[in-house]
Amino acid sequence: MKMADFLKNHGLCLSMRQLEEGTQKFLEEMGRGLSGQGSLKMLPAYIDPSVKPDFSKKVIAIDAGGTNLRIALVCLADLANPAIEYFENYPMLGTQGVLTADEFFSRLADKIAPIADKAENIGFCFSFPAQILPNRDAKIIQFTKEVKITGAEGRLVGEGLLAALKAKDLPCNQSVTVINDTVAALLGGVTGTGGRVFDDFAGLILGTGTNTCYVEQNARVKKDPALAGTTGKTLVNLESGGYSGAPRGDIDIAFDNTLEAPGEQMFEKMISGAYQGPLMLCLLKAAAKEGCFSANLAEKIAGMSAISGKEIDRFADFPYGDNTLAAYIGGDENDREAVYTLIDAFYDRVAVLITMNIAALLIRMGAGKNPWKPVCVCAEGTTFYMAKLFRPKLDYYMRTYVRDKLGLYCEFVKVDNSTIFGTAAAGLL
Repeated sequence: MKMADFLKNHGLCLSMRQLEEGTQKFLEEMGRGLSGQGSLKMLPAYIDPSVKPDFSKKVIAIDAGGTNLRIALVCLADLANPAIEYFENYPMLGTQGVLTADEFFSRLADKIAPIADKAENIGFCFSFPAQILPNRDAKIIQFTKEVKITGAEGRLVGEGLLAALKAKDLPCNQSVTVINDTVAALLGGVTGTGGRVFDDFAGLILGTGTNTCYVEQNARVKKDPALAGTTGKTLVNLESGGYSGAPRGDIDIAFDNTLEAPGEQMFEKMISGAYQGPLMLCLLKAAAKEGCFSANLAEKIAGMSAISGKEIDRFADFPYGDNTLAAYIGGDENDREAVYTLIDAFYDRVAVLITMNIAALLIRMGAGKNPWKPVCVCAEGTTFYMAKLFRPKLDYYMRTYVRDKLGLYCEFVKVDNSTIFGTAAAGLL
């Protein structure tokens, strides 16, 4: 079988029509999520980015992720040159042994102790499942990503930190605002783009996982009594990795059924870094069975137990280089073309799906109608920046569909230390 037929038969080639229909479907699911239905959680952050706080005040920024715990003292007085006056990077608490929730908060207070008296406000980027509350504290749902903290479910992040500070006779009257990493990315764009004027802001994470965030009118968050019917705006975290409406093929479905939680995070499983290697292995094995490769390569692929996203991208960058797939292919140019075509199609689909997601955000916001005043999409993640074949394809679809057909404009922006600066801004908003 030719690779082109394989791609078509298994739904791996998405057309412009599917992009247009998919954008409308994604947009409708956003509306359902704001009413408490559907696969998009649409979680309000209770932060209005249009509010201008006193940026002259220093703020403590805490970034708690799956690998690192970063503590900083930040001054945003000069938004063109925001300053980090204190910075420490630690292994994330709970990655080097099991801790109780009380131990977690106690050790976190120890890390903050050197700067606890330096600021009245704390921004806390908490990159784990949590319910953000109207007072901008967060109720922990669970710790994930192999971070081992016991008894944390239901505890309040800000309240727990302040109680631990008080127990150590440290300043404990700070105002704490808890956000997730996608909200931090968006706010990093607000504070870290050198004073440039944008029509609006959005946040995109495309790395190990995927998520998006945008600015919504309070009155349209119908599921939340604290916002519905009120004026103003709030940031909304879509939890877009959970979107269930993307067009999946039979191999996507079969792959999903091999995982621990089939039927969940379906959008994320099609595009994000954590799943690219395992999904590509399924695609390679299926293509081998259907005669897309030589018998020699098909036999080698049948014996493969794993391949990483890095190895896939390594082949895309160096198809004749020192990497697993190039070594398996050897000198067979037909196999090299077939494998490259499969990987190219995979990243093309990722680009279509991300374009669909971003297009829906722009339409929902009603922003980005002028090329001189685009929407700033603050993007983070290794897949977004490191996957060789992805970005040119994304730029193509953003140009031919979003710009030329929809008449909307956005600019993907990378901000150094965006999570730290965005978290600091949240602490002041």
